[in-house]
Amino acid sequence: MAVLGELYQRYMELVYGVCLKYFKEPERSKDSVMLIFEELVSKLKKHEVENFRAWLHQLAKNHCLMQLRTPKNMKTVEFNPDFVQSEENPHLNAVLEKEENYRKLEDCLGTLSSEQQASIRLFYLESKSYNEIVDQTGLEWNQVRSLIQNGRRNLKNCMDKTGNGDNLSI
Repeated sequence: MAVLGELYQRYMELVYGVCLKYFKEPERSKDSVMLIFEELVSKLKKHEVENFRAWLHQLAKNHCLMQLRTPKNMKTVEFNPDFVQSEENPHLNAVLEKEENYRKLEDCLGTLSSEQQASIRLFYLESKSYNEIVDQTGLEWNQVRSLIQNGRRNLKNCMDKTGNGDNLSI
């Protein structure tokens, strides 16, 4: 025990420095230096140490980390639930925003000519091909293509005027 005390005395400043680094409190660090010596006595009986300085440094570091992890050192912070975003509100807001965009899109569809409106509805809302639209409406293929392109442009312009052209996803 006397030999161990003398050996520990050589590295006491190292242990104190490690503790001070972690705790940042001189008194707590001094207490930990003593606790580490007590821990050292029991640990040396279990471990074969080749490099005492490095092993002691690691022991001091682990001791400090374990002290910092104890529940009494864990800080609890109260939070105001009003500052926490709930999962329901953003989802609800997105649904409401989507509904508003659909309403505006429906309004803008009403501003198109009847042929553009019919072609847009068949192509985008009913997923019909150009050929199916030609068969259903009796229009020429190039005419259907032109109606869809012009209708889409007119929808985009209308949605831009209402502030939602960026959200047009047809």
